[in-house]
Amino acid sequence: MSEQKMVPYGSWKSPITSELAASATQLTEVAFAADEIYWRELRPEEKGRFAIMKRGADGRIVDLTPPPFNARTTVHEYGGGSFVVADDAVYFSNFSDQRIYRLKLGVEPRPVTPEINMRYADGVMDRHRGRMICIREDHRLSDQKAVNTIASLSLDGRDSGTVLVSGNDFYSSPRLSPDGSRLAWITWNHPNMPWDGTELWVAELNADGSLGRTQLVAGGLNESIFQPEWSPDGILHFVSDRTGWWNLYRWRGNRIEPLHEMHADFGRPHWVFGLSTYAWASPERIICTYANKGTWNLAELNTTSLEFRPIENPYSDIWYLRAGSGRAAFLAGGPTTSEAIVQYDFATGKFSVVYRSRSETIDAAYMSVPQTIEFPTTNDLKAYAFFYAPRNRNFKAPQGEHPPLMVISHGGPTGATGTTLSLAVQFWTTRGFAVVDVNYGGSTGYGREYRQRLNGQWGVVDVDDCVNAAKYLVKAGLADANRLAIRGGSAGGYTTLCALTFRDTFKAGASYYGVSDLEVLDKETHKFESHYNVKLIGPYPERRDLYRERSPIHFADRISCPMIIFQGLEDKIVTPSQAELMVQALQAKGLPYAYLTFEGEQHGFRRKENIKRARDAELYFYSKIFGFGLADHVEPVRIENLKE
Repeated sequence: MSEQKMVPYGSWKSPITSELAASATQLTEVAFAADEIYWRELRPEEKGRFAIMKRGADGRIVDLTPPPFNARTTVHEYGGGSFVVADDAVYFSNFSDQRIYRLKLGVEPRPVTPEINMRYADGVMDRHRGRMICIREDHRLSDQKAVNTIASLSLDGRDSGTVLVSGNDFYSSPRLSPDGSRLAWITWNHPNMPWDGTELWVAELNADGSLGRTQLVAGGLNESIFQPEWSPDGILHFVSDRTGWWNLYRWRGNRIEPLHEMHADFGRPHWVFGLSTYAWASPERIICTYANKGTWNLAELNTTSLEFRPIENPYSDIWYLRAGSGRAAFLAGGPTTSEAIVQYDFATGKFSVVYRSRSETIDAAYMSVPQTIEFPTTNDLKAYAFFYAPRNRNFKAPQGEHPPLMVISHGGPTGATGTTLSLAVQFWTTRGFAVVDVNYGGSTGYGREYRQRLNGQWGVVDVDDCVNAAKYLVKAGLADANRLAIRGGSAGGYTTLCALTFRDTFKAGASYYGVSDLEVLDKETHKFESHYNVKLIGPYPERRDLYRERSPIHFADRISCPMIIFQGLEDKIVTPSQAELMVQALQAKGLPYAYLTFEGEQHGFRRKENIKRARDAELYFYSKIFGFGLADHVEPVRIENLKE
């Protein structure tokens, strides 16, 4: 290795270009069918199109969905549960018209639902009756008044669905028993979100497919149920947080039995359909994954002896766990490995990579490996984050210089960040930034009590934890107090705007489609989140005072540092008006700011050219605000009110 050059932080030349960081595909939704593994792949270079991929029994990987088909449902706006495999066909929701299409290899997909303003997700095939059972979202009235039901589809092209279950605000996870005689599902009502409280129901199915006797199994206003599944011998299993942690249970003989109680989460927040944290290796063995302080682990559980055995593996994040044909398949990643479809062989105990999200190999000498930190925060509590030190094999900083720090606030806000190798993070660390990715109070993977810290305190607890993470690292000598930045998207964008408005810790920030006015959000957002703020803030309009107190737009006079704002013009979750209100306030105050909008983008950027442009613009913005030179030419962005 050649001798490192001494160059100021921020000015290091990185092998991770904005184009490379924007090019990485994203993998999601794993499914098993006989000896074949299926998944979806997001392709930024194809304008954010989702393609369905298959790894056949012969090991060949095939792209199933031809352009312009885009396998993406928008039920709940966030989607998930976009496709179902049935024998020799795949049924998927197409983004542009939200119709379900039947796909066979080598044959043009054909629609099997009519052209009508309805959306479908989370389907399961009822082979006994030749139909699909799924979640149906009827938008014929409006997005705000969408009607959610569980419906059956005959898949003959003329049927928009026959309603099986209705009356509640939301439904998910319709699951058929192996003999087709019973149907289980989850349901909940406003103002609850699915991680607050849900109910698990079971119904007998009549010969004609209609529902017979129904029974409430578990759940309620303060118990969150996740992923109901039938075992191969017809016993209903599910995840519940009734003890304060999402643990595994089964329903047998009308009794609920815990399978393995521990202070760890076997569930995830139900933002999207189709999530899975456990599956059957055999009628007596469950393969499962669980989170402990933000890190996901793999284990095997014997359902007879209840023996629980952790499985050593190289991954720290595991999603969409499925099993079949003597093996498990899942999406996984780790601190030094990008996300991949991974296979685990039950007989040999060996892991093998089926498919990686990117083919490029980055020298490990450039990679910053995350360190888990636990730091003190408000009210004598502790919070958690992952810290990445700046690292680049070719450069070092001048003696005594501390690096600029980027604090990342994840979206949700009910969600979590993990440690899978991310070029989006390494883009910054290889240029000389330190990064801290915060799992603030309200994040998942730390139990229900930690998750509920945000109840009534959104815009307070999350901001405090991000501020305290930065102060902790400054005190430790790991960051420059005069070059602290905060960034985030969606709810993380709101946390960013609040931090820049109500605190004076940060010197710059970047908001991606962030909330600036909670009242506007309450009035304009879609059905799924239309009552989310009741738990996070309080009931509206009764607590209008809190909505105004915590809306950065009403306190623009307190903003004391520059910011850059990014917004998709087709966003129905956080509408462009939110960004425009903040831009008007920044202009009126005369603070330096930049505002970039992107046509064709919704909530979360998916197109390569837009992801690249946003990354470059943010880097350019910080270089001007923090005063460091750039190693490479970056297309400038117009910064209003900046005095050179």
